[in-house]
Amino acid sequence: MADIQGSYDDLFTAVPRALSALLDEGDAGASVAVFVDGEPVVDVWGGFADADRTIPWQRDTITNTWSVTKTMTALCALVLADRGELDLDAPVGRYWPGFARAGKEKVLVRHLLAHTAGLPDWDGPIEELYDWPSATARLAAQTPQWEPGSAAGYHSLTQGFLVGEVVRRITGRSLGEFFAQEVAGPLGADFHIGLAAEHDHRVAPTIPPPSQDEDYAASAPGGKAT
Repeated sequence: MADIQGSYDDLFTAVPRALSALLDEGDAGASVAVFVDGEPVVDVWGGFADADRTIPWQRDTITNTWSVTKTMTALCALVLADRGELDLDAPVGRYWPGFARAGKEKVLVRHLLAHTAGLPDWDGPIEELYDWPSATARLAAQTPQWEPGSAAGYHSLTQGFLVGEVVRRITGRSLGEFFAQEVAGPLGADFHIGLAAEHDHRVAPTIPPPSQDEDYAASAPGGKAT
């Protein structure tokens, strides 16, 4: 049975047992935290942070949170809205003038937050996803795929740039800087949008599911992975 580190309330013994079972079944490593009414009742971890099982998972090991970052990005926009600095019903062009073209003049801030802006796909080179100015310039030039606000489509690779650029235009700070200073910092949260090199040693790299390689892609039941 895999060794589990950390602490937990006696009422939640099923959580470390479940984590141990997953590790026994082949998962490399993981951590679990559970809070009830703001109080921590589970804080456990186990396994390894690398595919070769040579680096033990630690209490402060961090992982890619994938689309949870969209929630944190939206939170930054809502902080500005709460302060009266961002109007969710305003056209995006009020804050980002270059965006108001190619049929996007009526795209509202709330459309960006609700995945209804009509810009769900990334049509540029993958390298541009690592270059904020290039990525946002490309999105500003795109034509919506549908009438903004009339339908929803998951903006998987674009929402962070769209909302994040509005945040940057208002605050003069990058999304990562604003989040660190206004959200994560005050809360003492070990969550980062853009990670400083000093934390690289704490990162658990993504490991494909057992029996899959780095080309593995998830798909819906009965669907075809691409």
